[in-house]
Amino acid sequence: MAAPWASIAQYTVPAIGVELGQTQVALIGVLMILVLLVGSGFFSSSEIALFSLPTHQIDAMVEEGKPGARAVKSLKEDPHRLLVTILVGNNMVNITMSSISTTLVGLYFDAGTAVLVSSLGITSMVLIFGESAPKSYAVEHTELHARRVARGLKVVEKVLWPLITLFYYLTSVVNRITGGSASIESSYVTRDEIRNMIKTGGREGILGEEERQMLQRTLRFTDATAKEVMTPRLDMAAVSEDATVEAAIEKCIQSGHARLPAYRGSLDSVVGVFDIRNLRETDYSAFADLEVKDVVTSTLHVPESKDVDELLSEMRENRMHMAIVIGEFGATEGLITMEDMTEEIVGEILAGGEDPPVEFVDDDTALVDGSVNIHEINEALGIVLPEGEEFETIAGFVFNRAGRLVEQGEEFSYENVMLRAEQVEDSRIQKVRVTVDRDTGDPTEDSSTGDGQIE
Repeated sequence: MAAPWASIAQYTVPAIGVELGQTQVALIGVLMILVLLVGSGFFSSSEIALFSLPTHQIDAMVEEGKPGARAVKSLKEDPHRLLVTILVGNNMVNITMSSISTTLVGLYFDAGTAVLVSSLGITSMVLIFGESAPKSYAVEHTELHARRVARGLKVVEKVLWPLITLFYYLTSVVNRITGGSASIESSYVTRDEIRNMIKTGGREGILGEEERQMLQRTLRFTDATAKEVMTPRLDMAAVSEDATVEAAIEKCIQSGHARLPAYRGSLDSVVGVFDIRNLRETDYSAFADLEVKDVVTSTLHVPESKDVDELLSEMRENRMHMAIVIGEFGATEGLITMEDMTEEIVGEILAGGEDPPVEFVDDDTALVDGSVNIHEINEALGIVLPEGEEFETIAGFVFNRAGRLVEQGEEFSYENVMLRAEQVEDSRIQKVRVTVDRDTGDPTEDSSTGDGQIE
């Protein structure tokens, strides 16, 4: 049944005394709805565009002098007020649109039908043209759209200042009562976000494989400690401070190192560093009369827990190339060099004839040095061997799983990974063959094909 007022043919506009027909009123109402629909899309897309822009990108826009950049920066200086501005504006246009729609439909239908038709129609239009489409565009053109809408939002902020200020303080009070954070937006990028960006960049082909690995190593470097990067004590080449310079030179040649730690009595008392480069201006005939303690230079002594990035800064400031790593009981645990820290970022630097630490036999098998860190093997083979506090290397992992000394040729399995002690010397695991069974569906229980006990 048509609404009783639908028979009225003329409508008078009091302000100007103009009479409008029902069709004209309907046409004006439709035009107003279209304008308000554009406004809804404006506010919805503004929220996505502005809150998707990180601070560093906004600063770069301002430095480049891009149009609208300063307006964007001004709005983002108070993200809480910006959000209130957008929400107030968006709700105003949506409520007004719904009211006009209900009135227009009421010209042709009864009140109940008018509300139903208006609600369904406006909701559908807002979802498509006021939300989905504008937000999709804003996601694809974040920076450009943010600059386009910023000035318009500044105008809205001034026009609706009283209403925005009221809701700004009301929401602040509610936020404090509910224990919410004062800031609704983080001003910095987290490590997890950076890691995800690196993974996404590698997956999408934006970053090359070497670039991706270097960026990931750089992130790990800032979390690494001296213990994780050092050359362990058993692998250290050192010389006594009482040895002759000639003997020290011979030791350098044998070990392949230009610098050696010099100790007094034992490795637990390192007194400095013997650097063969410091002898370039020394008369060779004087070497027979010189001892290592006459030419050693000082070095740093740092705890195992020392952050590597801090240590790198200290070594650069003091122009030192080597640091001695000390355990909790004061014993020498290893040494760390500038090269060790550089390799943490750029990867292994191999000398001529030196085998790579991870050597692939095929796509699913690799021959790995026992000193290689677990995370490097996981990354290289795409597996998930556990990393524990008790061990950091693949050799340590095998020892931990076996619970005893391991003999050459023994094999152990963990889930879908087979580990074989390929080379064992003096109880030390030098090489481990790692084989991955890609066909295994669900990970199996830990087992051992050797005599060791796998927990």
